[in-house]
Amino acid sequence: MGLASRIQSVLKIDPDRIAVEFEARSLTWGDLGRLIEQIDSQLSDAGVGPGQPVGLLLRNRPEMVGAVLCMLSTRRCIVSLNPQQGGTKLHRDIVEVRVPALIAVEDDWSNPDLQKAAQKTGSFGLQLKTSGDGAVQRVPGLEQVSDEPHRTVNPDIAIEMLSSGTTGRPKRIPLSFEALEESIVGADHYESNRSETPSLQNSFALVSTPLVHIGGMFHMTKSAVDGRPICLLDRFRLDAWRAAVKKHRPKVTGLVPASMKMVLDAELPPEELSSLRAVTSGTAPLNPEIQERFESRFGIPVLITYGATEFAGAVAGWTLRDHREFGSAKRGSVGRAHPGCELRIVDPESGEVLSENQSGLLEVRSAQAPSRGWIRTTDEAHLDEDAFLWIEGRADGAINRGGFKIDPTSVAEALERHPSVREAAVIGLDDDRLGQIPAALIELKEGAGPIEESEILDFARENLTRYYVPVHLKIVDAIPRTPSLKPSQPDIRELFAQELSK
Repeated sequence: MGLASRIQSVLKIDPDRIAVEFEARSLTWGDLGRLIEQIDSQLSDAGVGPGQPVGLLLRNRPEMVGAVLCMLSTRRCIVSLNPQQGGTKLHRDIVEVRVPALIAVEDDWSNPDLQKAAQKTGSFGLQLKTSGDGAVQRVPGLEQVSDEPHRTVNPDIAIEMLSSGTTGRPKRIPLSFEALEESIVGADHYESNRSETPSLQNSFALVSTPLVHIGGMFHMTKSAVDGRPICLLDRFRLDAWRAAVKKHRPKVTGLVPASMKMVLDAELPPEELSSLRAVTSGTAPLNPEIQERFESRFGIPVLITYGATEFAGAVAGWTLRDHREFGSAKRGSVGRAHPGCELRIVDPESGEVLSENQSGLLEVRSAQAPSRGWIRTTDEAHLDEDAFLWIEGRADGAINRGGFKIDPTSVAEALERHPSVREAAVIGLDDDRLGQIPAALIELKEGAGPIEESEILDFARENLTRYYVPVHLKIVDAIPRTPSLKPSQPDIRELFAQELSK
Protein backbone atom coordinates (compact mmCIF):
# COMPACT_ATOMS: atom_id res chain seq x y z
CA MET A 1 0.00 0.00 0.00
CA GLY A 2 1.45 3.37 -1.05
CA LEU A 3 1.94 6.35 1.23
CA ALA A 4 -1.12 8.28 -0.02
CA SER A 5 -3.43 5.25 0.24
CA ARG A 6 -2.12 4.40 3.69
CA ILE A 7 -2.82 7.90 5.02
CA GLN A 8 -6.34 7.92 3.56
CA SER A 9 -7.06 4.49 5.06
CA VAL A 10 -5.85 5.43 8.55
CA LEU A 11 -8.04 8.55 8.62
CA LYS A 12 -11.20 6.47 8.13
CA ILE A 13 -10.67 3.79 10.80
CA ASP A 14 -12.13 5.63 13.80
CA PRO A 15 -12.74 9.36 13.13
CA ASP A 16 -13.53 10.07 16.80
CA ARG A 17 -10.14 8.96 18.22
CA ILE A 18 -7.57 11.65 19.04
CA ALA A 19 -4.91 12.03 16.36
CA VAL A 20 -2.91 15.10 17.46
CA GLU A 21 -2.61 16.74 20.86
CA PHE A 22 -0.99 20.16 21.22
CA GLU A 23 -1.01 22.01 24.54
CA ALA A 24 -4.71 22.29 25.52
CA ARG A 25 -6.02 21.46 22.03
CA SER A 26 -6.51 18.24 20.13
CA LEU A 27 -7.65 17.09 16.70
CA THR A 28 -9.30 13.75 16.01
CA TRP A 29 -8.61 11.64 12.95
CA GLY A 30 -11.96 12.91 11.67
CA ASP A 31 -10.87 16.53 12.24
CA LEU A 32 -7.69 15.83 10.28
CA GLY A 33 -9.69 14.25 7.47
CA ARG A 34 -12.00 17.27 7.20
CA LEU A 35 -9.03 19.64 7.32
CA ILE A 36 -7.35 17.73 4.50
CA GLU A 37 -10.53 17.88 2.42
CA GLN A 38 -10.81 21.66 2.93
CA ILE A 39 -7.18 22.31 1.98
CA ASP A 40 -7.46 20.03 -1.07
CA SER A 41 -10.68 21.73 -2.18
CA GLN A 42 -9.25 25.25 -1.82
CA LEU A 43 -6.07 24.38 -3.73
CA SER A 44 -7.99 22.60 -6.48
CA ASP A 45 -10.36 25.57 -6.88
CA ALA A 46 -7.32 27.81 -7.27
CA GLY A 47 -5.88 25.53 -9.96
CA VAL A 48 -3.09 24.08 -7.80
CA GLY A 49 -3.49 20.35 -8.35
CA PRO A 50 -1.49 17.14 -7.85
CA GLY A 51 2.15 17.32 -8.90
CA GLN A 52 2.41 21.05 -8.18
CA PRO A 53 4.60 22.64 -5.49
CA VAL A 54 3.04 24.24 -2.41
CA GLY A 55 5.09 26.22 0.11
CA LEU A 56 4.42 25.22 3.72
CA LEU A 57 5.68 27.35 6.61
CA LEU A 58 6.34 24.30 8.74
CA ARG A 59 5.54 25.27 12.29
CA ASN A 60 4.78 22.56 14.89
CA ARG A 61 1.01 23.00 15.03
CA PRO A 62 -1.81 20.43 14.66
CA GLU A 63 -3.21 22.26 11.63
CA MET A 64 0.16 22.03 9.88
CA VAL A 65 0.15 18.26 10.45
CA GLY A 66 -3.09 18.25 8.45
CA ALA A 67 -1.51 20.35 5.70
CA VAL A 68 1.46 17.97 5.40
CA LEU A 69 -0.79 14.91 5.26
CA CYS A 70 -2.96 16.65 2.65
CA MET A 71 0.05 17.23 0.40
CA LEU A 72 1.26 13.65 0.76
CA SER A 73 -2.16 12.03 0.32
CA THR A 74 -3.03 14.14 -2.75
CA ARG A 75 0.50 13.89 -4.22
CA ARG A 76 1.35 17.57 -4.22
CA CYS A 77 4.94 18.62 -3.50
CA ILE A 78 5.76 20.19 -0.14
CA VAL A 79 8.29 23.02 -0.47
CA SER A 80 9.56 23.44 3.08
CA LEU A 81 9.86 26.97 4.47
CA ASN A 82 11.20 27.88 7.90
CA PRO A 83 8.90 30.40 9.64
CA GLN A 84 11.42 30.93 12.44
CA GLN A 85 14.01 32.65 10.26
CA GLY A 86 14.15 36.45 10.16
CA GLY A 87 11.74 38.41 8.00
CA THR A 88 14.35 39.39 5.39
CA LYS A 89 15.52 35.79 4.99
CA LEU A 90 11.95 34.50 4.78
CA HIS A 91 11.06 37.09 2.11
CA ARG A 92 14.13 36.11 0.07
CA ASP A 93 13.35 32.41 0.47
CA ILE A 94 9.77 32.75 -0.78
CA VAL A 95 10.81 34.90 -3.73
CA GLU A 96 13.42 32.29 -4.67
CA VAL A 97 11.07 29.29 -4.61
CA ARG A 98 8.24 31.10 -6.48
CA VAL A 99 5.54 28.55 -5.68
CA PRO A 100 1.93 28.99 -6.87
CA ALA A 101 0.51 28.55 -3.34
CA LEU A 102 1.58 29.20 0.25
CA ILE A 103 0.08 27.71 3.43
CA ALA A 104 0.78 28.98 6.95
CA VAL A 105 -0.95 29.17 10.33
CA GLU A 106 -2.86 32.39 10.88
CA ASP A 107 -0.25 33.92 13.22
CA ASP A 108 2.45 33.66 10.56
CA TRP A 109 0.28 35.51 8.04
CA SER A 110 0.46 38.56 10.30
CA ASN A 111 4.13 38.82 9.31
CA PRO A 112 4.32 41.66 6.73
CA ASP A 113 7.39 40.10 5.09
CA LEU A 114 5.39 36.96 4.30
CA GLN A 115 2.54 39.03 2.86
CA LYS A 116 4.88 41.13 0.72
CA ALA A 117 6.75 38.10 -0.60
CA ALA A 118 3.51 36.30 -1.52
CA GLN A 119 2.24 39.39 -3.32
CA LYS A 120 5.52 39.73 -5.20
CA THR A 121 5.40 36.12 -6.42
CA GLY A 122 1.65 36.17 -7.08
CA SER A 123 1.06 33.14 -4.85
CA PHE A 124 -2.31 31.91 -3.66
CA GLY A 125 -2.46 32.11 0.16
CA LEU A 126 -4.19 29.83 2.65
CA GLN A 127 -4.27 30.41 6.39
CA LEU A 128 -4.91 27.63 8.88
CA LYS A 129 -7.02 28.94 11.74
CA THR A 130 -7.04 27.56 15.27
CA SER A 131 -10.42 28.96 16.29
CA GLY A 132 -13.59 30.52 14.91
CA ASP A 133 -15.54 29.54 11.83
CA GLY A 134 -13.69 27.92 8.95
CA ALA A 135 -10.46 26.07 9.65
CA VAL A 136 -9.04 27.01 6.23
CA GLN A 137 -9.45 30.46 4.73
CA ARG A 138 -8.01 32.33 1.78
CA VAL A 139 -5.72 35.19 2.73
CA PRO A 140 -7.22 38.57 1.78
CA GLY A 141 -5.42 39.91 -1.29
CA LEU A 142 -4.03 36.46 -2.14
CA GLU A 143 -7.26 34.75 -3.17
CA GLN A 144 -5.97 33.39 -6.46
CA VAL A 145 -2.82 32.46 -8.33
CA SER A 146 -1.58 35.33 -10.48
CA ASP A 147 -0.25 35.10 -14.02
CA GLU A 148 3.30 35.49 -12.70
CA PRO A 149 5.54 32.58 -13.79
CA HIS A 150 5.78 29.92 -11.05
CA ARG A 151 8.17 27.06 -10.64
CA THR A 152 7.22 23.52 -11.59
CA VAL A 153 8.57 20.29 -10.07
CA ASN A 154 8.87 16.64 -10.94
CA PRO A 155 5.49 15.11 -10.00
CA ASP A 156 7.28 12.23 -8.28
CA ILE A 157 8.79 14.57 -5.67
CA ALA A 158 6.97 14.53 -2.32
CA ILE A 159 9.05 17.08 -0.40
CA GLU A 160 11.75 19.61 -1.11
CA MET A 161 13.21 19.27 2.37
CA LEU A 162 15.51 21.83 3.93
CA SER A 163 18.88 20.45 4.99
CA SER A 164 19.94 21.13 8.57
CA GLY A 165 22.09 24.16 7.72
CA THR A 166 24.70 23.20 10.30
CA THR A 167 27.69 24.40 8.27
CA GLY A 168 26.08 26.82 5.79
CA ARG A 169 22.86 28.06 4.32
CA PRO A 170 20.22 25.28 4.25
CA LYS A 171 19.59 23.69 0.85
CA ARG A 172 16.40 22.03 -0.40
CA ILE A 173 16.80 18.33 -1.05
CA PRO A 174 14.18 16.73 -3.34
CA LEU A 175 12.73 13.58 -1.75
CA SER A 176 10.50 11.36 -3.85
CA PHE A 177 7.34 9.63 -2.69
CA GLU A 178 9.17 6.34 -3.24
CA ALA A 179 12.14 7.42 -1.11
CA LEU A 180 9.87 8.52 1.74
CA GLU A 181 7.97 5.23 1.61
CA GLU A 182 11.21 3.25 1.63
CA SER A 183 12.49 5.22 4.62
CA ILE A 184 9.31 4.56 6.61
CA VAL A 185 9.33 0.86 5.69
CA GLY A 186 13.03 0.61 6.55
CA ALA A 187 12.37 1.88 10.07
CA ASP A 188 9.79 -0.86 10.65
CA HIS A 189 12.49 -3.40 11.44
CA TYR A 190 12.86 -1.72 14.85
CA GLU A 191 9.31 -2.78 15.72
CA SER A 192 7.87 -6.21 16.38
CA ASN A 193 4.48 -7.59 15.32
CA ARG A 194 4.14 -5.15 12.43
CA SER A 195 1.00 -5.56 10.30
CA GLU A 196 0.35 -4.47 6.73
CA THR A 197 -3.28 -3.76 7.62
CA PRO A 198 -3.80 -0.15 8.76
CA SER A 199 -4.88 0.17 12.40
CA LEU A 200 -4.91 2.78 15.14
CA GLN A 201 -2.39 2.55 17.98
CA ASN A 202 -2.96 3.43 21.61
CA SER A 203 0.44 4.76 22.68
CA PHE A 204 1.34 8.35 21.73
CA ALA A 205 4.39 9.46 19.79
CA LEU A 206 6.14 12.55 21.20
CA VAL A 207 7.25 14.89 18.41
CA SER A 208 9.35 17.84 19.56
CA THR A 209 11.78 18.12 16.63
CA PRO A 210 10.60 20.85 14.24
CA LEU A 211 8.68 19.65 11.19
CA VAL A 212 10.99 21.82 9.08
CA HIS A 213 13.78 19.33 9.90
CA ILE A 214 13.80 15.83 8.36
CA GLY A 215 13.76 14.27 11.85
CA GLY A 216 10.49 15.97 12.80
CA MET A 217 8.94 15.46 9.36
CA PHE A 218 9.85 11.76 9.33
CA HIS A 219 8.68 11.09 12.89
CA MET A 220 5.35 12.85 12.35
CA THR A 221 4.69 11.19 8.98
CA LYS A 222 5.59 7.72 10.21
CA SER A 223 3.37 8.15 13.27
CA ALA A 224 0.43 9.13 11.07
CA VAL A 225 1.04 6.28 8.64
CA ASP A 226 1.18 3.87 11.60
CA GLY A 227 -2.07 5.25 13.02
CA ARG A 228 -0.27 6.46 16.12
CA PRO A 229 -1.59 9.57 17.94
CA ILE A 230 0.90 12.41 18.20
CA CYS A 231 1.70 14.59 21.19
CA LEU A 232 3.14 17.60 19.37
CA LEU A 233 5.46 20.07 21.12
CA ASP A 234 6.34 23.39 19.50
CA ARG A 235 9.99 22.66 20.36
CA PHE A 236 11.91 20.72 22.98
CA ARG A 237 11.31 22.33 26.36
CA LEU A 238 12.21 20.18 29.32
CA ASP A 239 9.09 20.91 31.40
CA ALA A 240 6.70 20.27 28.51
CA TRP A 241 8.54 17.10 27.45
CA ARG A 242 8.60 15.84 31.02
CA ALA A 243 4.85 16.45 31.40
CA ALA A 244 4.14 14.68 28.11
CA VAL A 245 6.16 11.62 29.17
CA LYS A 246 4.31 11.52 32.50
CA LYS A 247 0.91 11.83 30.85
CA HIS A 248 1.29 9.51 27.85
CA ARG A 249 3.80 6.96 29.16
CA PRO A 250 5.37 6.27 25.74
CA LYS A 251 7.45 3.15 25.15
CA VAL A 252 9.94 4.86 22.84
CA THR A 253 10.83 8.48 22.29
CA GLY A 254 13.63 10.46 20.67
CA LEU A 255 16.16 12.81 22.22
CA VAL A 256 18.78 14.66 20.21
CA PRO A 257 22.12 14.95 22.07
CA ALA A 258 21.45 18.51 23.28
CA SER A 259 18.08 17.46 24.72
CA MET A 260 19.58 14.36 26.35
CA LYS A 261 22.08 16.58 28.15
CA MET A 262 19.24 18.77 29.41
CA VAL A 263 17.41 15.72 30.77
CA LEU A 264 20.57 14.55 32.53
CA ASP A 265 21.32 17.99 33.96
CA ALA A 266 17.78 18.18 35.38
CA GLU A 267 18.41 15.00 37.39
CA LEU A 268 14.88 13.71 36.84
CA PRO A 269 13.80 10.81 39.06
CA PRO A 270 14.29 7.59 37.02
CA GLU A 271 10.73 6.46 37.79
CA GLU A 272 9.38 9.37 35.70
CA LEU A 273 10.83 7.71 32.59
CA SER A 274 9.99 4.15 33.60
CA SER A 275 7.58 3.62 30.68
CA LEU A 276 10.40 3.98 28.16
CA ARG A 277 11.85 0.80 26.71
CA ALA A 278 14.30 2.76 24.56
CA VAL A 279 15.35 6.28 23.58
CA THR A 280 16.49 6.97 20.04
CA SER A 281 19.07 9.63 19.25
CA GLY A 282 20.16 11.10 15.94
CA THR A 283 20.75 14.34 13.98
CA ALA A 284 24.12 14.99 15.68
CA PRO A 285 27.00 12.97 17.16
CA LEU A 286 26.29 11.64 20.65
CA ASN A 287 29.23 11.62 23.02
CA PRO A 288 29.59 8.02 24.34
CA GLU A 289 30.08 9.43 27.85
CA ILE A 290 26.66 11.11 27.67
CA GLN A 291 25.10 7.88 26.44
CA GLU A 292 26.71 5.90 29.25
CA ARG A 293 25.56 8.40 31.89
CA PHE A 294 21.99 8.36 30.55
CA GLU A 295 21.78 4.57 30.42
CA SER A 296 23.33 4.25 33.86
CA ARG A 297 21.00 6.77 35.48
CA PHE A 298 17.72 5.72 33.86
CA GLY A 299 18.36 2.11 32.83
CA ILE A 300 17.04 2.88 29.34
CA PRO A 301 18.91 1.72 26.20
CA VAL A 302 19.92 4.55 23.87
CA LEU A 303 19.55 3.51 20.23
CA ILE A 304 21.61 5.78 17.98
CA THR A 305 20.62 6.30 14.35
CA TYR A 306 22.56 7.70 11.41
CA GLY A 307 21.04 9.39 8.40
CA ALA A 308 20.79 12.57 6.38
CA THR A 309 18.19 14.69 4.67
CA GLU A 310 19.34 13.25 1.33
CA PHE A 311 18.28 9.77 2.47
CA ALA A 312 14.83 10.85 3.75
CA GLY A 313 15.81 9.70 7.23
CA ALA A 314 18.07 7.09 8.78
CA VAL A 315 20.05 4.47 6.84
CA ALA A 316 21.72 2.86 9.87
CA GLY A 317 21.01 2.43 13.55
CA TRP A 318 20.84 0.24 16.62
CA THR A 319 18.13 -2.29 17.43
CA LEU A 320 17.31 -3.51 20.93
CA ARG A 321 18.69 -6.92 19.98
CA ASP A 322 22.00 -5.39 18.91
CA HIS A 323 22.10 -3.29 22.06
CA ARG A 324 21.66 -6.36 24.26
CA GLU A 325 24.46 -8.20 22.47
CA PHE A 326 26.91 -5.38 21.66
CA GLY A 327 25.84 -2.41 23.79
CA SER A 328 29.05 -2.06 25.77
CA ALA A 329 31.55 -3.38 23.23
CA LYS A 330 30.33 -1.15 20.40
CA ARG A 331 29.45 2.02 22.31
CA GLY A 332 30.25 4.96 20.05
CA SER A 333 29.07 3.23 16.88
CA VAL A 334 25.94 4.48 15.07
CA GLY A 335 24.75 0.93 14.43
CA ARG A 336 24.32 -1.28 11.38
CA ALA A 337 22.73 -0.69 7.98
CA HIS A 338 18.95 -0.71 7.74
CA PRO A 339 17.35 -3.39 5.56
CA GLY A 340 17.55 -2.23 1.96
CA CYS A 341 20.58 0.00 2.66
CA GLU A 342 24.21 -0.79 1.85
CA LEU A 343 27.27 0.89 3.35
CA ARG A 344 30.88 0.89 2.27
CA ILE A 345 34.07 2.82 2.97
CA VAL A 346 36.21 4.13 0.11
CA ASP A 347 39.54 5.83 -0.30
CA PRO A 348 38.73 9.54 -0.83
CA GLU A 349 41.25 9.92 -3.67
CA SER A 350 41.22 6.62 -5.56
CA GLY A 351 37.66 5.53 -4.76
CA GLU A 352 38.96 2.05 -3.89
CA VAL A 353 36.69 0.12 -1.55
CA LEU A 354 38.46 -0.37 1.78
CA SER A 355 38.45 -3.38 4.07
CA GLU A 356 36.96 -3.60 7.55
CA ASN A 357 38.42 -1.25 10.15
CA GLN A 358 40.06 0.93 7.47
CA SER A 359 39.11 4.61 7.61
CA GLY A 360 37.87 6.50 4.58
CA LEU A 361 34.74 8.20 3.26
CA LEU A 362 31.34 6.61 3.77
CA GLU A 363 29.23 5.76 0.73
CA VAL A 364 25.58 4.70 0.85
CA ARG A 365 23.39 2.85 -1.64
CA SER A 366 19.67 2.81 -0.84
CA ALA A 367 16.23 3.05 -2.37
CA GLN A 368 15.75 6.02 -0.01
CA ALA A 369 18.34 8.03 -1.97
CA PRO A 370 17.59 10.14 -5.07
CA SER A 371 19.93 7.90 -7.07
CA ARG A 372 20.06 4.11 -6.90
CA GLY A 373 23.85 4.23 -7.20
CA TRP A 374 26.44 4.74 -4.50
CA ILE A 375 26.29 8.22 -2.93
CA ARG A 376 29.41 9.57 -1.27
CA THR A 377 28.94 11.42 1.99
CA THR A 378 31.35 13.85 3.63
CA ASP A 379 31.63 11.61 6.70
CA GLU A 380 34.90 9.92 7.55
CA ALA A 381 34.14 6.49 8.95
CA HIS A 382 34.98 2.80 9.15
CA LEU A 383 33.02 -0.45 9.28
CA ASP A 384 34.18 -3.06 11.75
CA GLU A 385 34.21 -6.86 11.51
CA ASP A 386 30.56 -7.03 12.67
CA ALA A 387 29.37 -4.43 10.11
CA PHE A 388 28.93 -1.69 12.74
CA LEU A 389 29.45 1.81 11.38
CA TRP A 390 31.74 4.22 13.22
CA ILE A 391 31.62 7.91 12.25
CA GLU A 392 34.98 9.58 12.86
CA GLY A 393 34.17 13.13 11.74
CA ARG A 394 33.39 15.17 8.68
CA ALA A 395 35.95 15.30 5.91
CA ASP A 396 35.06 18.95 5.37
CA GLY A 397 34.90 19.80 9.08
CA ALA A 398 38.53 19.66 10.17
CA ILE A 399 40.23 22.92 11.18
CA ASN A 400 43.58 23.39 9.44
CA ARG A 401 45.75 25.43 11.81
CA GLY A 402 49.00 26.11 10.00
CA GLY A 403 49.09 22.59 8.60
CA PHE A 404 47.94 20.92 11.82
CA LYS A 405 44.52 19.26 11.52
CA ILE A 406 42.13 19.79 14.44
CA ASP A 407 38.97 17.77 14.99
CA PRO A 408 36.43 20.27 16.40
CA THR A 409 34.41 17.47 18.01
CA SER A 410 37.41 16.41 20.08
CA VAL A 411 37.92 19.98 21.28
CA ALA A 412 34.24 20.33 22.21
CA GLU A 413 34.23 17.04 24.11
CA ALA A 414 37.29 18.08 26.12
CA LEU A 415 35.71 21.43 27.04
CA GLU A 416 32.48 19.69 28.07
CA ARG A 417 34.39 17.73 30.70
CA HIS A 418 34.64 20.97 32.70
CA PRO A 419 32.09 20.60 35.53
CA SER A 420 30.37 23.91 34.69
CA VAL A 421 30.06 23.42 30.91
CA ARG A 422 26.85 22.01 29.47
CA GLU A 423 27.90 22.23 25.82
CA ALA A 424 30.67 23.60 23.64
CA ALA A 425 30.50 24.44 19.94
CA VAL A 426 33.82 24.69 18.12
CA ILE A 427 34.42 26.17 14.66
CA GLY A 428 37.38 27.28 12.57
CA LEU A 429 37.82 31.01 11.94
CA ASP A 430 39.88 32.38 9.06
CA ASP A 431 43.31 33.63 10.06
CA ASP A 432 45.78 35.52 7.85
CA ARG A 433 48.85 33.82 9.34
CA LEU A 434 47.72 30.26 10.08
CA GLY A 435 44.84 29.80 7.66
CA GLN A 436 42.39 28.81 10.41
CA ILE A 437 42.20 28.98 14.18
CA PRO A 438 39.77 27.23 16.57
CA ALA A 439 37.11 29.23 18.39
CA ALA A 440 34.69 27.92 21.00
CA LEU A 441 31.27 29.04 22.19
CA ILE A 442 30.37 27.82 25.68
CA GLU A 443 26.93 27.24 27.22
CA LEU A 444 27.03 26.71 30.98
CA LYS A 445 24.97 24.28 33.01
CA GLU A 446 21.96 25.71 34.77
CA GLY A 447 22.92 26.83 38.22
CA ALA A 448 26.64 27.01 37.45
CA GLY A 449 28.25 29.71 39.50
CA PRO A 450 30.05 32.74 38.06
CA ILE A 451 32.98 31.60 35.96
CA GLU A 452 35.55 33.46 33.90
CA GLU A 453 36.37 32.49 30.32
CA SER A 454 40.02 32.37 31.34
CA GLU A 455 39.25 29.50 33.75
CA ILE A 456 37.82 27.39 30.93
CA LEU A 457 40.81 28.23 28.73
CA ASP A 458 43.16 27.12 31.52
CA PHE A 459 41.17 23.88 31.71
CA ALA A 460 41.54 23.47 27.93
CA ARG A 461 45.31 23.92 28.13
CA GLU A 462 45.49 21.15 30.73
CA ASN A 463 43.39 18.73 28.70
CA LEU A 464 44.21 19.43 25.05
CA THR A 465 47.22 19.36 22.76
CA ARG A 466 48.59 22.88 22.52
CA TYR A 467 47.42 23.66 18.99
CA TYR A 468 43.92 22.30 19.79
CA VAL A 469 43.35 25.01 22.44
CA PRO A 470 40.81 27.61 21.19
CA VAL A 471 42.27 30.99 20.32
CA HIS A 472 38.90 32.62 21.01
CA LEU A 473 36.40 31.47 23.62
CA LYS A 474 33.14 33.08 24.64
CA ILE A 475 30.49 32.13 27.21
CA VAL A 476 26.91 32.73 26.06
CA ASP A 477 23.46 32.19 27.54
CA ALA A 478 22.50 29.87 24.69
CA ILE A 479 24.39 28.48 21.68
CA PRO A 480 22.66 29.43 18.39
CA ARG A 481 21.02 26.31 16.97
CA THR A 482 19.50 24.88 13.84
CA PRO A 483 15.91 23.49 13.95
CA SER A 484 17.39 20.08 14.85
CA LEU A 485 19.17 21.68 17.85
CA LYS A 486 22.63 21.30 16.35
CA PRO A 487 24.94 24.29 16.87
CA SER A 488 24.53 26.59 13.86
CA GLN A 489 27.97 27.33 12.44
CA PRO A 490 26.87 30.31 10.31
CA ASP A 491 25.27 32.00 13.32
CA ILE A 492 28.29 31.22 15.50
CA ARG A 493 30.62 32.69 12.87
CA GLU A 494 28.50 35.83 12.72
CA LEU A 495 28.57 36.11 16.52
CA PHE A 496 32.39 35.87 16.60
CA ALA A 497 32.66 38.31 13.70
CA GLN A 498 30.65 40.86 15.67
CA GLU A 499 32.67 40.18 18.82
CA LEU A 500 36.05 40.52 17.10
CA SER A 501 35.07 43.68 15.25
CA LYS A 502 34.48 45.58 18.51
